[in-house]
Amino acid sequence: MAGNSYGTLFRITTFGESHGEALGGIIDGCPSGITIDLEAIQFEMSRRKPGQSAIVTQRKEPDDVQFLSGIFEGKTTGTPIGFIIPNTNQKSDDYSHIKDNYRPSHADYVYEKKYGVRDYRGGGRSSARETASRVVAGAVAKQMLPEIKINAYVSSVGHIFLEKPYQDLDFSKTENNPVRCPDEESAAKMEEYIKLIKKQGDTVGGTVTCVIQNVPIGLGEPVFDKLHAELGKAMLSINAVKGFEFGSGFCGAKMKGSEHNDLYNADGTTKTNLSGGIQGGISNGMDIYFRVAFKPVATIMQKQDSLDNKGNITEMTGKGRHDPCVVPRAVPIVEAMAAIVLADFYLINKTYNPNF
Repeated sequence: MAGNSYGTLFRITTFGESHGEALGGIIDGCPSGITIDLEAIQFEMSRRKPGQSAIVTQRKEPDDVQFLSGIFEGKTTGTPIGFIIPNTNQKSDDYSHIKDNYRPSHADYVYEKKYGVRDYRGGGRSSARETASRVVAGAVAKQMLPEIKINAYVSSVGHIFLEKPYQDLDFSKTENNPVRCPDEESAAKMEEYIKLIKKQGDTVGGTVTCVIQNVPIGLGEPVFDKLHAELGKAMLSINAVKGFEFGSGFCGAKMKGSEHNDLYNADGTTKTNLSGGIQGGISNGMDIYFRVAFKPVATIMQKQDSLDNKGNITEMTGKGRHDPCVVPRAVPIVEAMAAIVLADFYLINKTYNPNF
């Protein structure tokens, strides 16, 4: 199976399945001499892990990271950083009912057609549990770039939107509620709605907004490896993501150039930031901000038509432990993938200018 690695110089390769012995990864290209805060990494894992509140899946996994190589006496050695995250709470029997059936809007059907075999326990490799390894790599990347601040938050759940611009938000409040929305009033409405949807045996989608501040000018390449293109690829590789927009996004398509152009200040900053901190595929020093759309979780606790491996339409009801809304747990994953992209481009820029 190809496609298990991301990055050019700072590179993460992940392995493992949802119901296997462990997940894990190898981080290659991390420079030597970086002090690693293991507690900070575990904190990021706790933000992503299941079972953390009443509005997420109740699978109980501590998601403790065990580092195997690449870190000595609290600092990176420059060699590959290997790690594993043991799976401790698998309930594979919950998935025996889909052994011969393909769940609607899951990867079951395409995996079996592509590979001729599939691990049906929790979706195997296609499970969102794979993202735990990305969060580890992202936490290391954040410690590579301590000056850059990456803050993601839930900006909508279903039809409930946080209308305030990010400049009016206090990101320190994001972790104050299980929805991970930094506006208390909006968070309460979102949480109530998720609980209602869960009670109905259904699921709901939403969006995560990410703001990246203190980004140096010059990250990104001018043609195929534009910074926003790589951020888009990274976000679209996350399970359940259906859309990505940065800066003015689709709203920019409605505007005139005279409305959309970001006029300069004398110091090179801009009076507005509809470009979203990226111009010509390269960071311009302004805040980078983007939004990621997540679809509703495909497994619902309601009867649906399905397809079995003999070509028969069958009826099935979802079983097991699943998120009624994935966006609260997606917040640290979005931050992690953003950090990985920025760390990679930072190292690429160092090849042009060692003093960068």
